[in-house]
Amino acid sequence: MTPSLPITLDDVRAAADRVRGVVHRTPVLRSRTLDTLVGAEVHLKAENLQRVGAFKFRGAYHAASRLDPEARERGIAAYSSGNHAQAVALAARELGTSAVILMPEDAPASKRAATEAYGAEVVTYDRYTGDRAAIGSALAAERGLPVIPPYDHPDVMAGQGTAALELVEEVGELDALVMPVGGGGLMAGSATAAKGLYPATRIVGVEPEAGDDTRRSLAAGERVGVPVPRTIADGQALTTPGALTFEVNRLLADAVETVTDDEIRAAMVFAFERLKTVLEPSGATGLAALLAGRIGPLPPRVGVILSGGNVSVERFTELCGG
Repeated sequence: MTPSLPITLDDVRAAADRVRGVVHRTPVLRSRTLDTLVGAEVHLKAENLQRVGAFKFRGAYHAASRLDPEARERGIAAYSSGNHAQAVALAARELGTSAVILMPEDAPASKRAATEAYGAEVVTYDRYTGDRAAIGSALAAERGLPVIPPYDHPDVMAGQGTAALELVEEVGELDALVMPVGGGGLMAGSATAAKGLYPATRIVGVEPEAGDDTRRSLAAGERVGVPVPRTIADGQALTTPGALTFEVNRLLADAVETVTDDEIRAAMVFAFERLKTVLEPSGATGLAALLAGRIGPLPPRVGVILSGGNVSVERFTELCGG
Protein backbone atom coordinates (compact mmCIF):
# COMPACT_ATOMS: atom_id res chain seq x y z
CA MET A 1 0.00 0.00 0.00
CA THR A 2 1.42 3.38 -1.03
CA PRO A 3 1.60 5.75 1.97
CA SER A 4 -0.17 9.11 1.84
CA LEU A 5 2.27 11.90 0.94
CA PRO A 6 2.25 15.53 2.11
CA ILE A 7 1.42 16.83 -1.39
CA THR A 8 -0.28 15.53 -4.53
CA LEU A 9 -0.44 16.51 -8.19
CA ASP A 10 -3.73 18.26 -7.44
CA ASP A 11 -1.96 20.38 -4.81
CA VAL A 12 0.65 21.46 -7.37
CA ARG A 13 -2.08 22.27 -9.88
CA ALA A 14 -3.94 24.32 -7.26
CA ALA A 15 -0.71 26.15 -6.45
CA ALA A 16 -0.23 26.93 -10.15
CA ASP A 17 -3.69 28.50 -10.23
CA ARG A 18 -2.97 30.57 -7.12
CA VAL A 19 0.40 31.94 -8.26
CA ARG A 20 -0.60 32.56 -11.89
CA GLY A 21 -0.07 36.17 -12.86
CA VAL A 22 2.25 36.79 -9.90
CA VAL A 23 5.16 34.45 -10.64
CA HIS A 24 6.78 34.48 -14.07
CA ARG A 25 6.18 31.59 -16.45
CA THR A 26 9.88 31.26 -17.15
CA PRO A 27 11.25 30.29 -20.57
CA VAL A 28 12.63 26.91 -21.59
CA LEU A 29 16.08 27.24 -23.16
CA ARG A 30 17.57 24.94 -25.80
CA SER A 31 21.14 24.57 -27.06
CA ARG A 32 22.28 22.40 -29.97
CA THR A 33 25.80 22.57 -28.56
CA LEU A 34 24.62 21.19 -25.22
CA ASP A 35 22.57 18.46 -26.90
CA THR A 36 25.62 17.37 -28.90
CA LEU A 37 27.93 17.43 -25.88
CA VAL A 38 25.73 15.27 -23.68
CA GLY A 39 24.02 13.16 -26.34
CA ALA A 40 20.44 14.03 -25.44
CA GLU A 41 17.70 16.54 -26.17
CA VAL A 42 17.91 18.89 -23.18
CA HIS A 43 15.20 21.31 -22.06
CA LEU A 44 16.40 23.91 -19.56
CA LYS A 45 13.77 25.55 -17.32
CA ALA A 46 15.26 29.00 -16.65
CA GLU A 47 14.19 29.73 -13.08
CA ASN A 48 17.17 32.06 -12.83
CA LEU A 49 14.82 34.42 -14.71
CA GLN A 50 12.08 34.06 -12.09
CA ARG A 51 11.18 37.01 -9.84
CA VAL A 52 13.90 37.40 -7.17
CA GLY A 53 16.12 35.40 -9.53
CA ALA A 54 15.16 31.95 -8.28
CA PHE A 55 12.40 29.32 -8.12
CA LYS A 56 11.98 30.10 -4.41
CA PHE A 57 9.43 32.84 -5.12
CA ARG A 58 6.94 30.19 -6.25
CA GLY A 59 6.79 28.42 -2.91
CA ALA A 60 7.17 31.52 -0.77
CA TYR A 61 4.33 33.39 -2.44
CA HIS A 62 2.06 30.34 -2.51
CA ALA A 63 2.59 29.65 1.20
CA ALA A 64 2.25 33.31 2.19
CA SER A 65 -0.95 33.70 0.19
CA ARG A 66 -2.50 30.76 2.04
CA LEU A 67 -1.79 32.09 5.53
CA ASP A 68 -4.73 33.19 7.64
CA PRO A 69 -5.19 36.88 6.66
CA GLU A 70 -5.16 38.06 10.29
CA ALA A 71 -1.94 36.20 11.02
CA ARG A 72 -0.35 37.41 7.78
CA GLU A 73 -1.21 41.01 8.59
CA ARG A 74 1.08 40.88 11.64
CA GLY A 75 4.01 40.01 9.36
CA ILE A 76 5.91 36.93 8.21
CA ALA A 77 9.10 35.33 9.51
CA ALA A 78 11.53 33.11 7.62
CA TYR A 79 15.08 31.76 7.75
CA SER A 80 17.27 31.37 4.68
CA SER A 81 20.77 31.63 3.23
CA GLY A 82 19.51 34.00 0.56
CA ASN A 83 17.03 33.09 -2.15
CA HIS A 84 14.14 32.11 0.13
CA ALA A 85 14.87 35.27 2.12
CA GLN A 86 14.37 37.40 -0.97
CA ALA A 87 11.33 35.38 -1.98
CA VAL A 88 9.55 35.83 1.36
CA ALA A 89 10.48 39.51 1.44
CA LEU A 90 8.93 40.07 -1.99
CA ALA A 91 5.90 37.88 -1.20
CA ALA A 92 5.28 39.93 1.93
CA ARG A 93 5.48 43.15 -0.07
CA GLU A 94 3.13 41.78 -2.74
CA LEU A 95 0.63 40.80 -0.05
CA GLY A 96 0.87 44.11 1.81
CA THR A 97 2.63 42.93 4.95
CA SER A 98 6.11 42.94 6.51
CA ALA A 99 8.83 40.31 6.89
CA VAL A 100 11.70 39.55 9.25
CA ILE A 101 14.33 37.15 7.91
CA LEU A 102 17.07 35.23 9.74
CA MET A 103 20.13 34.93 7.48
CA PRO A 104 23.63 33.52 8.11
CA GLU A 105 26.34 36.09 8.72
CA ASP A 106 28.27 34.84 5.69
CA ALA A 107 25.33 34.93 3.28
CA PRO A 108 26.29 36.61 -0.01
CA ALA A 109 26.13 40.38 0.45
CA SER A 110 24.13 40.73 -2.75
CA LYS A 111 21.42 38.42 -1.41
CA ARG A 112 21.17 40.27 1.89
CA ALA A 113 21.03 43.62 0.09
CA ALA A 114 18.25 42.38 -2.20
CA THR A 115 16.28 41.03 0.77
CA GLU A 116 16.49 44.39 2.52
CA ALA A 117 15.63 46.21 -0.71
CA TYR A 118 12.32 44.32 -0.81
CA GLY A 119 11.58 45.83 2.61
CA ALA A 120 12.45 42.99 4.99
CA GLU A 121 14.28 43.28 8.30
CA VAL A 122 17.35 40.99 8.37
CA VAL A 123 18.65 39.35 11.56
CA THR A 124 21.90 37.35 11.32
CA TYR A 125 23.36 34.24 12.96
CA ASP A 126 26.47 32.03 12.67
CA ARG A 127 25.57 29.05 10.45
CA TYR A 128 28.52 27.01 11.78
CA THR A 129 27.46 27.20 15.43
CA GLY A 130 23.73 27.99 15.40
CA ASP A 131 20.62 25.97 14.52
CA ARG A 132 18.79 28.22 12.08
CA ALA A 133 15.42 26.50 12.44
CA ALA A 134 15.53 26.79 16.24
CA ILE A 135 16.74 30.40 16.16
CA GLY A 136 14.26 31.35 13.46
CA SER A 137 11.34 29.71 15.26
CA ALA A 138 12.28 31.45 18.51
CA LEU A 139 12.47 34.81 16.72
CA ALA A 140 9.04 34.25 15.17
CA ALA A 141 7.52 33.19 18.50
CA GLU A 142 8.97 36.23 20.24
CA ARG A 143 7.29 38.52 17.70
CA GLY A 144 4.13 36.49 17.26
CA LEU A 145 4.68 35.85 13.55
CA PRO A 146 3.89 32.86 11.32
CA VAL A 147 6.96 31.16 9.82
CA ILE A 148 7.35 30.20 6.18
CA PRO A 149 10.19 27.63 6.16
CA PRO A 150 12.41 27.39 3.08
CA TYR A 151 11.33 23.90 2.05
CA ASP A 152 9.74 21.72 4.74
CA HIS A 153 6.11 22.78 4.27
CA PRO A 154 3.39 21.38 1.99
CA ASP A 155 2.46 24.78 0.54
CA VAL A 156 6.11 25.58 -0.18
CA MET A 157 6.70 22.21 -1.86
CA ALA A 158 3.53 22.53 -3.95
CA GLY A 159 4.57 26.01 -5.05
CA GLN A 160 8.05 24.85 -6.06
CA GLY A 161 6.50 22.02 -8.06
CA THR A 162 4.83 24.52 -10.38
CA ALA A 163 8.18 24.99 -12.17
CA ALA A 164 8.24 21.34 -13.23
CA LEU A 165 4.52 21.43 -14.01
CA GLU A 166 5.08 24.32 -16.42
CA LEU A 167 8.03 22.53 -18.00
CA VAL A 168 6.21 19.30 -18.79
CA GLU A 169 3.10 21.17 -19.89
CA GLU A 170 5.26 22.99 -22.42
CA VAL A 171 7.57 20.24 -23.70
CA GLY A 172 5.66 17.05 -22.91
CA GLU A 173 6.92 13.85 -21.33
CA LEU A 174 10.56 13.77 -20.25
CA ASP A 175 12.62 10.64 -19.74
CA ALA A 176 14.50 12.34 -16.90
CA LEU A 177 14.17 15.53 -14.87
CA VAL A 178 17.33 16.84 -13.20
CA MET A 179 17.49 19.58 -10.56
CA PRO A 180 19.56 20.87 -7.65
CA VAL A 181 18.59 19.53 -4.23
CA GLY A 182 19.21 21.38 -0.98
CA GLY A 183 16.48 20.92 1.59
CA GLY A 184 14.52 18.94 -0.98
CA GLY A 185 11.50 21.17 -1.62
CA LEU A 186 12.17 21.67 -5.33
CA MET A 187 12.75 17.96 -5.88
CA ALA A 188 9.69 16.94 -3.86
CA GLY A 189 7.41 19.34 -5.72
CA SER A 190 8.95 18.56 -9.10
CA ALA A 191 8.75 14.81 -8.59
CA THR A 192 5.12 15.11 -7.54
CA ALA A 193 4.27 17.11 -10.66
CA ALA A 194 6.35 15.21 -13.21
CA LYS A 195 5.63 11.68 -11.99
CA GLY A 196 2.00 12.58 -11.38
CA LEU A 197 1.65 13.25 -15.10
CA TYR A 198 4.28 10.85 -16.44
CA PRO A 199 5.10 8.08 -13.94
CA ALA A 200 8.06 6.79 -15.96
CA THR A 201 10.00 10.07 -15.66
CA ARG A 202 13.27 9.52 -13.80
CA ILE A 203 13.84 12.14 -11.05
CA VAL A 204 17.49 12.98 -10.38
CA GLY A 205 18.69 15.44 -7.76
CA VAL A 206 22.16 16.95 -7.72
CA GLU A 207 24.12 18.03 -4.63
CA PRO A 208 27.58 19.53 -4.13
CA GLU A 209 30.08 16.80 -3.32
CA ALA A 210 30.84 18.41 0.03
CA GLY A 211 27.18 18.36 1.12
CA ASP A 212 25.58 15.10 0.05
CA ASP A 213 23.10 14.73 2.92
CA THR A 214 20.16 13.79 0.69
CA ARG A 215 22.17 11.20 -1.25
CA ARG A 216 23.34 9.61 2.00
CA SER A 217 19.86 9.76 3.48
CA LEU A 218 18.27 8.03 0.48
CA ALA A 219 20.93 5.32 0.62
CA ALA A 220 20.33 4.81 4.36
CA GLY A 221 16.53 4.93 4.08
CA GLU A 222 16.40 7.60 6.78
CA ARG A 223 17.51 11.19 7.29
CA VAL A 224 21.19 11.49 8.12
CA GLY A 225 23.28 14.58 8.69
CA VAL A 226 26.62 15.82 7.41
CA PRO A 227 28.90 18.59 8.70
CA VAL A 228 28.10 22.08 7.41
CA PRO A 229 29.36 21.88 3.81
CA ARG A 230 32.20 24.09 2.63
CA THR A 231 31.12 24.67 -0.97
CA ILE A 232 30.61 27.52 -3.40
CA ALA A 233 26.98 26.33 -3.70
CA ASP A 234 25.81 28.32 -0.67
CA GLY A 235 22.14 27.63 -1.40
CA GLN A 236 22.82 23.93 -0.92
CA ALA A 237 25.04 24.20 2.15
CA LEU A 238 22.63 22.22 4.34
CA THR A 239 23.30 19.42 6.78
CA THR A 240 20.09 17.35 6.75
CA PRO A 241 17.12 16.96 4.37
CA GLY A 242 13.74 18.23 5.51
CA ALA A 243 11.45 15.74 7.24
CA LEU A 244 8.48 16.29 4.90
CA THR A 245 10.59 16.67 1.78
CA PHE A 246 12.46 13.45 2.55
CA GLU A 247 9.14 11.67 3.02
CA VAL A 248 8.30 12.54 -0.59
CA ASN A 249 11.75 12.14 -2.10
CA ARG A 250 12.50 8.71 -0.64
CA LEU A 251 9.50 7.40 -2.58
CA LEU A 252 9.61 9.50 -5.75
CA ALA A 253 13.28 10.40 -6.36
CA ASP A 254 15.25 7.89 -8.40
CA ALA A 255 18.80 9.09 -7.72
CA VAL A 256 20.92 11.88 -6.28
CA GLU A 257 24.31 12.57 -7.86
CA THR A 258 27.08 14.91 -6.73
CA VAL A 259 29.30 17.46 -8.44
CA THR A 260 32.51 19.20 -7.41
CA ASP A 261 32.96 22.93 -7.07
CA ASP A 262 35.13 22.91 -10.20
CA GLU A 263 32.36 21.19 -12.15
CA ILE A 264 29.90 23.80 -10.91
CA ARG A 265 32.23 26.58 -12.08
CA ALA A 266 32.51 24.94 -15.51
CA ALA A 267 28.72 24.82 -15.79
CA MET A 268 28.43 28.51 -14.84
CA VAL A 269 30.95 29.37 -17.56
CA PHE A 270 29.12 27.19 -20.11
CA ALA A 271 25.80 28.84 -19.29
CA PHE A 272 27.35 32.29 -19.61
CA GLU A 273 29.23 31.66 -22.84
CA ARG A 274 26.88 29.27 -24.66
CA LEU A 275 23.42 29.94 -23.23
CA LYS A 276 23.97 33.66 -22.59
CA THR A 277 22.49 33.32 -19.12
CA VAL A 278 23.88 33.81 -15.61
CA LEU A 279 23.62 31.08 -12.98
CA GLU A 280 24.64 31.15 -9.35
CA PRO A 281 26.57 28.08 -8.13
CA SER A 282 23.53 26.34 -6.63
CA GLY A 283 21.51 27.08 -9.75
CA ALA A 284 24.12 25.41 -11.95
CA THR A 285 24.52 22.04 -10.25
CA GLY A 286 21.94 20.24 -12.40
CA LEU A 287 23.62 21.44 -15.58
CA ALA A 288 27.01 20.60 -14.06
CA ALA A 289 25.96 16.99 -13.56
CA LEU A 290 25.06 16.68 -17.25
CA LEU A 291 28.25 18.32 -18.51
CA ALA A 292 30.46 16.28 -16.17
CA GLY A 293 28.82 12.99 -17.13
CA ARG A 294 27.74 12.35 -13.55
CA ILE A 295 24.36 10.92 -14.53
CA GLY A 296 25.72 8.25 -16.87
CA PRO A 297 24.17 7.53 -20.26
CA LEU A 298 21.36 10.02 -20.66
CA PRO A 299 17.96 9.02 -22.02
CA PRO A 300 16.69 10.79 -25.16
CA ARG A 301 14.73 13.68 -23.57
CA VAL A 302 15.99 15.39 -20.41
CA GLY A 303 14.72 18.39 -18.46
CA VAL A 304 16.96 20.44 -16.19
CA ILE A 305 15.82 23.12 -13.75
CA LEU A 306 18.26 26.02 -13.65
CA SER A 307 17.16 27.01 -10.18
CA GLY A 308 18.69 30.44 -9.62
CA GLY A 309 20.91 33.22 -10.85
CA ASN A 310 21.60 35.38 -7.82
CA VAL A 311 25.31 36.05 -7.97
CA SER A 312 27.03 39.42 -7.95
CA VAL A 313 29.36 40.38 -10.77
CA GLU A 314 32.24 40.41 -8.29
CA ARG A 315 31.47 36.90 -7.06
CA PHE A 316 30.89 35.58 -10.58
CA THR A 317 34.22 37.01 -11.69
CA GLU A 318 35.97 35.58 -8.63
CA LEU A 319 34.59 32.11 -9.35
CA CYS A 320 34.75 32.04 -13.14
CA GLY A 321 37.05 34.81 -14.29
CA GLY A 322 40.06 32.54 -14.60
